[in-house]
Amino acid sequence: MHRDDELPLIMALDLDTLADARKTLNLVRGKLDYVKIGPRLFALGGVHFVKEMVDYGFKVFLDLKLHDIPNTIRLAVEAFGGIGLWSLTLHAAGGRRMLEEAVAARDRMGSSMKLFGISVLTSFNEEVWSEATPGCPMEEALRQRAWLCDDSGLDGVVCSPLDLPVIKDRVRPGLLKVVPGVRLTSLGDDQTRIATPCQAIKNGADYVVMGRPIYKADDIESAMNVIGDSIREGLKG
Repeated sequence: MHRDDELPLIMALDLDTLADARKTLNLVRGKLDYVKIGPRLFALGGVHFVKEMVDYGFKVFLDLKLHDIPNTIRLAVEAFGGIGLWSLTLHAAGGRRMLEEAVAARDRMGSSMKLFGISVLTSFNEEVWSEATPGCPMEEALRQRAWLCDDSGLDGVVCSPLDLPVIKDRVRPGLLKVVPGVRLTSLGDDQTRIATPCQAIKNGADYVVMGRPIYKADDIESAMNVIGDSIREGLKG
């Protein structure tokens, strides 16, 4: 869980270049603690870039959504567990054995790295979901995957803000909920299941993930202030 004086905001660095990422981080340094690195920046900068962010004092959420056979995931977790990550994502669709292998590998290392399970991507709506997964209602998959992440020993689950009420009765209260798809207003982009920071926190999010509303803002500091106010309003209950 985050500290009382720590804003539970993870900034998604979904930027085109390492230079853009560094420039943005310099603007928000001291204003937030958590940053999310996805596939593009990791492909460009690798472990060196991750360690650079850690050295800057950021808590790095490496969002690679690992999904493979259990032994391959075990080897990956062993490699990632020693580079100073705050957290790493795995896809819940990989199943129990894969998730448990990841937890066991992390624990054998004595690493403090958190493991979060991806439930269903926030870009999915019912139509897109049924095309990719015919015969299984998205809500049922959400509930089952959240329970599986919890039962397999993961630290948390990643889900849409609109999914929080759906999974609430399927997971223990202490399971961390990391919530992307958070917007101050709709941007008309590829996120379809969204909510404001205040709504997400009130619905049970422990951390909210926001990228474009921050780094595409005309005034990043003002955007951070508005987002912070919305989160703090949600924390009041």
